[in-house]
Amino acid sequence: MSPTREKISNLSSLMTIALVAAAKAACQENQSRAVENTEPQRRIVISIPDRKLALIEKGQVVKIYATAVGAAASPTPTGTYKIAQRVPNPTWYGPAGQVVGPGKGNPVGTRWMGLSRKGYGIHGTNNPQSIGRRASHGCIRMRNRDVEDLFERVAVGDLVELRGVRDAEITQIFGSSESAISTVAAGGGQ
Repeated sequence: MSPTREKISNLSSLMTIALVAAAKAACQENQSRAVENTEPQRRIVISIPDRKLALIEKGQVVKIYATAVGAAASPTPTGTYKIAQRVPNPTWYGPAGQVVGPGKGNPVGTRWMGLSRKGYGIHGTNNPQSIGRRASHGCIRMRNRDVEDLFERVAVGDLVELRGVRDAEITQIFGSSESAISTVAAGGGQ
C-alpha cells in the first residue's frame, strides 16, 4: 500500500473511532439525564393524618381509598418505600406464633402488598369497621374490595410514600384537613 493511502486509511480509522466514542458519550449523557428527570410512573401516597391512600399515575390522582393506620401504641412509620411483594389470599403469621390461613378470619384480608420495610404492608382486613381509624399494628389496612382493586393496579417496585404531616402536596391530593378533623370529631380518630 502506498504511504498516502496508508495515511488516509489510518486517518479514516481514527475518525471512525472518534465518531463512535462521541456517539456513545452523547447516548450515555442522554440516558443519565433521562434517569435524573424521570418521575415514577406510578406511586402510592398515604396520608397518615387523613387515613387515606391515593394511587397516582403519571402525576395524576387515579383513585383515593379510605384506610386504617397504626394505632398510637404501634404507629405507621413514615418514609418512602417500595412494594416488595404481592400476595393474593395470604396467610397471616401473628407475633405470638399464630397462623391464620386465607379466609374470612384472616386479619390481613384477601391481599397483601409487602413493603421494602420489613414487617409492614398494605393489606385487607377482617375488621372493616376499623377503616378510618388508628387501629392497625402499623400497616395500612383497607377494605377487602378496595385492596383487591388496588392490588390489580400496582406492581412490585412501585413507590409507596407514607406521609405523617399534611403539607401542600397532601392538601392538593386529599383536600383540606377539615375532613380529617370531622372524622376525629365524630369519634373516628381513635
